[in-house]
This record gives sequence, structure tokens and C-alpha cells, in this order.
Amino acid sequence: MWLDYGTALCQPDVFDRALAARRDSLSNVKIRSCLTMSPRAVVEADPTGEHFCWFSWHFSSYDRKMHDCGRCNYIPLNLGEVPGYYRRFLPPVDIAILKARPMDENGRFIFGPTSMWHRAIIERAKTVIVEVTSTLPCACGTENWVDAGEIDFLVEGDDQEAPELPNPAPNEVDRAVARHIAGEVDDGACLQIGIGGMPNAVCSLLLESGIRDLGVHTEMLTDGLGELYRAGCVTGSRKAIDTGKIVYSFTLGSRQLYAATHRNADFLCCGVDYTNSPQVIMQNDNVISINNTTQIDLQGQAASESDGHRHLSGTGGQLQFVRGAYSSHCGKSFICLASTYEKHGEHRSRIVLELTPGNIVTTPRSDVMYVVTEYGKVNLKGKSVGERARALISIAHPDFREELEREAYGLRLIPRAVTF
Repeated sequence: MWLDYGTALCQPDVFDRALAARRDSLSNVKIRSCLTMSPRAVVEADPTGEHFCWFSWHFSSYDRKMHDCGRCNYIPLNLGEVPGYYRRFLPPVDIAILKARPMDENGRFIFGPTSMWHRAIIERAKTVIVEVTSTLPCACGTENWVDAGEIDFLVEGDDQEAPELPNPAPNEVDRAVARHIAGEVDDGACLQIGIGGMPNAVCSLLLESGIRDLGVHTEMLTDGLGELYRAGCVTGSRKAIDTGKIVYSFTLGSRQLYAATHRNADFLCCGVDYTNSPQVIMQNDNVISINNTTQIDLQGQAASESDGHRHLSGTGGQLQFVRGAYSSHCGKSFICLASTYEKHGEHRSRIVLELTPGNIVTTPRSDVMYVVTEYGKVNLKGKSVGERARALISIAHPDFREELEREAYGLRLIPRAVTF
């Protein structure tokens, strides 16, 4: 059978432990999930994977750890397309098990600040089980609920607190990258912020700059965006659609962030096929999309989800927001990265002649706009291969620029006869 645990804060706990206890009577039970925020009993109880097979739409650190030991399998996607996968391509879900709040006055069980593709799961599930917990915030939304009449069974949850996602303080490289990006953000811009220290560092700098009337249309609601809201920098007054609303599809962060969404009509939790659709994103002017990558080659291919054949995270919504921001009037997309990293005691460049074998291209060279490191920012739109190589070398770490240029000339990425 195919089971679906849903996403992040909505993954069940009591049901998960009860299912793990039945391990020896089951085999080849397949479970879909996304962004697992705490250890799963079915995985921990079954190290060989004989009984339970774990699949993920996007890796958390736990999913990544399980993948490294052969217990988790990644499903490639554009995150905003997943509701369509359930409705068009996947077989019916045998059992859906999702966490939700107790029933409200309208006969609905709210999934808290998470919508994603949960409505599509419910539509396609033969059996729907809700694990009831009062610790999820009561978030306002369009698709973050299930009606009592759609539920087959209720499970009393243990009311453990929703897991938090730590937000490490930005380092000097993060701040340097953020300074380059923050200078491109104007009053009234509409923000999409990805996960990580660099995007959140941009929020901190915007907070200090006194910028006004920001809008938010994002996939993930982050603590950085929450801080901008609490400081009064986010009003959404200049948005063309969902004016005055902070639009998002799921929240991961601190308890303070979760609390901000509780019965707060300024926040609107929507399906991911709405938040991530480039055709929707582009309807707001001046969209600013900020996302991380782990490696970029001299032609501008951004590999943001793997280290060779080792999968790290997922495509998520990066490509869809890059395209949506480009299509927005005066919109800009930023792919940011530290210029170097350490591996096996060796200092290495993240800007490279060619990607690590096995690395997955998340954003193609034809879509990348701004690339930002601590050494500067470059816009690759309209640039030839040679111009791109020169531009990217200019923001690489100085220790690697000469070698990169020599390699680029050697392979004719930069023609010798052309002066840029």
C-alpha cells in the first residue's frame, strides 16, 4: 500500500509509532513524505527497509541522513507541480495520515501553517486519517484544512510542540552577500526568500535600512520574513494580487514565527500550485526572488540540491520563482553562494569550470539572472558564454580566479580573439 504522511509540521507521530509497532506483520509499505522534522519510528524500527520504504519530495537533514544509509528515496519535482502529480499521474493514495488541529466551528480540521499539496492528497486518498493536536497554530488559509465529512478516522495526538527549524546567525560571508542584494531591493518590492543564512541575512539588512511597504509572496515563510513583518516593514499595500496579505504555502522556523500566524488574517496559507506558479508570481510587480545554490559552473548552471550523486535537499521552488521573478515587471532573481567551502581539509571554489560529476542542475543557465557571492554580483541575462565566464570569474574567490580563467581559455569558453 501507498501511505502519505504529508509535509513538515503535519507528519503524524502517534500513528507513526503505532505503525512501527506492527513492523513484523508488514512488508513493502511505501510512505511518501516531505521535510521530515523529527525521527520517524517506521524508519528507525526498520534499518533494512524490508517493511517500510521511505520516499521524500524534499530532504530535511533527517531525510538526508536516511538517504546516506540507503533508507530514503528522493522524488524529483518542481514543488509547485506536486498537486498536479497527485491528480494526474500518481495512483490513488491508499491511506493519508495528516496532523491537524481539533475541529473548528465550521466543521474543519486545520493543518496549521501548512497547505502544500494536502488538499490533493485528500482528494486522491481512499482512506483519510487525521491525528488531532492542539499545538499547531490556527492559520488562515485557502486550502489548509479538511472537512469532517472527508475524514474516515481520528487519532488523538500527543500534543507535542511543533518542531522548530534552527536559524543560525549569519556569518560575515552571509552579510557580505546580503549587502549586494539588499541594494537592489526598493520600497514596495514583493519578496520570496528561500531557506538558509544568506536569504535571512538579507531580511536583517532590509530591517536596518528602513525599507517600507514590502510585499511577500513566497513558498516558505521564514523567520527573516517574520521579523520584517513584526517591524512593520511588510504591508503588502503595493501588491497587485492578494493585496495586504503575506502569501505562503508552509512555515518552518521558530515558535515565535508559528505564533505570528495564529488567527492572523495578514497571513494567507495557500496551495503550493498557487504560490509557486510563475504565472501567478509574475502578476505582482518588482518581485525579488532570493535562493541559495551550492555550485555554479562558468556557463551559469546552478546545482543547488546535490553533491555529486549524494542528494542533499531538492529542487523545491527555486526554478519556478526564478522564472516568476524574471517575468514580473522590474522583477529580479538572485542565486547566492559563498565563493568557497572546505571539504576533506581542502579549500575549494564553488564557482567551477564544470559541475561535479553527478551534480543535478537545478536552475539552467538560460534562466539564471543575478549570481551573488561575497565578492560581488553579476547579471548573466543576455551574456554570451565568454561574457558569462568572465563575469563569474570576477566574483570567484581571488585564490581561484587565475586557474578558472586559464581553464576557460583552454576549453575556448572564452575565445582568445574576443575582447569583452
